[in-house]
Amino acid sequence: MIKIELNRVEGDFGFEATDANGHVAKIDTSAETGGTNFGIRPMQMVLMGLGGCSGIDIVMILKKQRQTVESFAIKIEGEREKGKEPSLWEDIKLVFELKGQIDYDKAYRACELSMEKYCSVAATLRAGNTKINWEVRVN
Repeated sequence: MIKIELNRVEGDFGFEATDANGHVAKIDTSAETGGTNFGIRPMQMVLMGLGGCSGIDIVMILKKQRQTVESFAIKIEGEREKGKEPSLWEDIKLVFELKGQIDYDKAYRACELSMEKYCSVAATLRAGNTKINWEVRVN
């Protein structure tokens, strides 16, 4: 079982979330809704989780294929539903940018496996009808 502890530590909406290993994430809402920009917005954390989940998958797959990943970045953009509560992620686009001695077809397949099979965050978002598009750039 995964355990997270959340404590309010800054103003009305500034929280620190701590996992069982002591890692801390700061969470807040926008200044327009009463926050103080103390931390990341919760829905932004979902996009970060998607990037982290898929990034780990992709690097693992490429390492098994003996590809040399010298650098790896993911650019993520998301659009939320308009005029709904809760306002879910409607569309998300990821651009995987890899550099190194990497075969493009292997990189593409690693990204495809992550996004369609292995990444639990992507699967969770798709279950809520989020459209996820992605592209791969190598070198």
